[in-house]
Amino acid sequence: MSNYSLEINNLTKKFGKLTALDDISLNVASGEVFGYLGPNGSGKTTTIRILLGILKATKGSASVFGMNAWRDAVDIHKKIAYVPGDVNLWPNLTGGEVIDLFVRLRGTLDKQRRERLIEMFDFDPTKKCRTYSKGNRQKVALIAAFSSDAELYILDEPTSGLDPLMGQVFKACVLEKKRNGSGVLLSSHIMSEVEELCDRVGIIRRGKLIDTGTMEELRHMMRVTMKVETNTPLNGLELMDGVHDIVSTGNGAAFQVDNNAVGEVVAFIATFGVKKLESMPPALEDIFMRHYATDGGA
Repeated sequence: MSNYSLEINNLTKKFGKLTALDDISLNVASGEVFGYLGPNGSGKTTTIRILLGILKATKGSASVFGMNAWRDAVDIHKKIAYVPGDVNLWPNLTGGEVIDLFVRLRGTLDKQRRERLIEMFDFDPTKKCRTYSKGNRQKVALIAAFSSDAELYILDEPTSGLDPLMGQVFKACVLEKKRNGSGVLLSSHIMSEVEELCDRVGIIRRGKLIDTGTMEELRHMMRVTMKVETNTPLNGLELMDGVHDIVSTGNGAAFQVDNNAVGEVVAFIATFGVKKLESMPPALEDIFMRHYATDGGA
């Protein structure tokens, strides 16, 4: 029995001559939060629609809990919760009625948990859905999802329209589900959100998965930003291999250095007498943008 909540192997999806997904492979383990990154049109939502059984793959396989995503979609949906980035609701039902409907589709309703989430998200469940803003429509979907005991959460831009405070509530809910052993596939444009929540990250570009790994694995291949002040003028740094974008600042400098050259560079700087040294690992946004800068983006 696989420990993976979902597995995708050599997945390809074509729409006529357009290749939306090109031979991608990834997996999400139980109790893991996997971040799925890419701009609009990169293939994220197509991947999710295949996992939900809405689209059929052209080639390759997609399975959830060992079941075929296309053939076994009905059984799979009993064990997953899905939140899209743009939620459409029945206009004449109240938010509370929609939450109850969604939760009961997956099993029994835990009223205490429902009420706790309604309070956490500062949500009024008595209003008709047609009166809700985009942010409140997202809250309906999130409360319904987190009220359930799903084994896998598929979240496609789930915090779209939420204010930063509600974004923090969302993060707390995701981490709670992770602690309970559920897998989470999180597609998001909010880099800080992904960086804080995700155990591993996959970056997709033009339908191809171009990089995947833990944050530490991805950072290992990137440049570190350093700022230094020395007792004597810092000369010769520009001659060292692996040093980039030097900006001199009196008796010091700010620059970037390849990860594998950090030790050698620090040893060189030490010969000038170090008064202050700051070292910052690359942020996820830096990693993401560097990947996309190689060919101009989308």
